[in-house]
This record gives sequence, structure tokens and C-alpha cells, in this order.
Amino acid sequence: MARTATVSGSTIPAGRDVLQLLKPVTWFPPMWAFMCGVVSSGEPLASRWPFLVAGVLLCGPLVCGTSQAVNDWFDRHVDAINEPDRPIPSGRIPGRWGLAIAIIGSIVSLIAGAAIGPWVLVATAVGLASGWAYSAPPFRLKTSGWWGPAAVALSYEGLSWFTGAAAMSGSLPGTHVLVVILLYSLGAHGIMTLNDFKAVEGDIATGVRSLPVVLGVERAARLACAVMAVPQVIVAALLFDWGHPRAAMVVAAVLVAQLVAMPRLLRDPRKYAPWYNGTGVTLYVSGMLAAAFGLAA
Repeated sequence: MARTATVSGSTIPAGRDVLQLLKPVTWFPPMWAFMCGVVSSGEPLASRWPFLVAGVLLCGPLVCGTSQAVNDWFDRHVDAINEPDRPIPSGRIPGRWGLAIAIIGSIVSLIAGAAIGPWVLVATAVGLASGWAYSAPPFRLKTSGWWGPAAVALSYEGLSWFTGAAAMSGSLPGTHVLVVILLYSLGAHGIMTLNDFKAVEGDIATGVRSLPVVLGVERAARLACAVMAVPQVIVAALLFDWGHPRAAMVVAAVLVAQLVAMPRLLRDPRKYAPWYNGTGVTLYVSGMLAAAFGLAA
């Protein structure tokens, strides 16, 4: 039986079901990238801590959580077959509440972004547009192995980092920061591709043209590894050129560790993609933080 409450004759979802819809487990990547942005700004926390707290909430529960609600609403018919226990198909989020939550989350996110600053508002608007375009027709970027991962990578890594830097500085981040943001966003495309190896049959059945479907599992895995590695090479070289040798060495070291782990991934991408997500991706985001400290120096 759906867990709902009745108010004036209408059912509203329980808080725990709304929380499940917003998928808190997905909030960590953009919150980590936001932290990298905070660090890269070089601004002291003492005078900007309200913006820090607001930015964490914006990148995690608000923008990311809203994107999850959007995705579940527009996937509700597929989930009714594949994951009938999810909040919307199970009826625990009844009627059109899933869509209402997505719309309300978008509005609140824009208000919060505007309160933090104009550049944060821009990043918030782009992130929300990306989230809606990823899941909602007519775009449904998630059906493309090129555009879908690009939209998620941009939102999770690039825009969240940008938000952190802009929230702390109150202005547009510097050129060096913007370049590193772009490079790590490009590399994150490979990370997002790794998530597609677990659903190849389902993607084929539902018409999703993920890279493992389009290119084949082995070629897609090799491409994902290259896409993750090349931007990090460039970041390390740029940090060294910009006078941050210690940060450059850390980025290079975590890249070497990833290169050591990649052959195991390539032996059986479908089997080892979850393992690489726990090892190689952890190294990748550690390098992001090292680069942020270098930029702040």
C-alpha cells in the first residue's frame, strides 16, 4: 500500500518517499566538485560561510535532487516495468506529484542561485536546463551515448565547480580555473560512460544508444579510458606551466594509478566497471581536489 498522507481530501507523498525520489546518494559528486570550486577560489571561509552552506545545498539536494525527480517522472513508464518499487510507479509518489516536485525544485533552485550571486544563478539555470533536457522530451539526451554523458558530466563536475568558485569569490572565476573546470568536465564524460556498461541489454531493448551499444563494449571502454586520461595529462602540464609543480605531480601520480587500474577494467568492462568506479574514479576526483589547491596557491 502506498505510504501517503491525506490533507483536505488529497494525498501527498510521505517525506521519506520524496527523499528517495531525490536520491541522496547521487548528491555527493556535485557536492565534491562544489568543494573543489570553493578551494580553487582561494577565498577565506570565515567571511563567506553562508554562501558555502547555501552552495552545498544548491548543488546537492536542490539542483541534483531536482534532476533526479525530473528523470524519474519521465521514466515512470519504463520504471513501472523494470523497477516497480520506485516511488512513482509504486504509487508512493501519487498522481502528478513527481512532476510537481520537479517544478518546485527548479523554482527553489533558481531562487537560491539568485540569492547567492548572478554567476551562480547562470550556472544554476544551465544545470537545470541540462537536467530537464537529459530526461524530458523532445530532447531526451539520455538516449544518446554522446550527449547524455556530456550533460551529466557538465552538471555534476563543471557547473558545480563553477558554482563553488563563483559563490566564494562573488565573481566570474579566473581563466585558469575555467580551463581546469572544462578539462575535468570533458574527462568526466568517460566516467559517465562507465555507468552504461551495466545496462547494455536494457538499452538495446529501449532504444537507448549508449556508447557500449553503439561502439560495442570493448571499444566504448577504451574510449572512456582515453577520455578520462587525456584531460588529466593536460591539467598536469598546465599546472606545472602555471607554477604549481606540487599540484601537477599529485595529478600526474593519481593518473598513473588510474592507468595501472585500467587494464583490469578493459579485460571485462561489464564486470569491472563497478570496481573501477570505486577505485579509478576516486583517484580522478582526488586529482580534482589537488588541482583546486594548486589553483588557490
